[in-house]
Amino acid sequence: MGALDFLSDYFTINTRRKKRKTMQTVEIKVKMDCDGCERRVKHAVSNMKGAKNVVVNRKQSRVTVTGYVEPNKVLKKVKSTGKRAEFWPYVPYNLVAYPYVAQAYDKKAPAGYVKMAVQSLPSPNATDEKLATLFSDENPNACSIM
Repeated sequence: MGALDFLSDYFTINTRRKKRKTMQTVEIKVKMDCDGCERRVKHAVSNMKGAKNVVVNRKQSRVTVTGYVEPNKVLKKVKSTGKRAEFWPYVPYNLVAYPYVAQAYDKKAPAGYVKMAVQSLPSPNATDEKLATLFSDENPNACSIM
């Protein structure tokens, strides 16, 4: 048996399955001035392997790519067109606790968006924060004993 096991190691075929990339959405900020710029960026990204849907919004300077792609490769592909590009730095206005903080507010942001900034306030889901707001005057559902 030992000789057969030894020989079988030389004649076995190891087939490794490639792990498929996950479906994701990549948003990139790209400065586009004209239809030609828009067409060049869209053509470059839509020819990428794994890109399923490409949406270009010139007014917001935004490119959204959905598919089985890696974010860094999409960014590199957009930069190869000669345009300045970066990952989309904005989040919707209503997702930020304090949107007019100096780090979050940006005049160049599209309407309804602010920059992604780390908020200095504690998480509202923290247990000590829940206890502090339980008896707060600002909480309309606070204890009626107070």
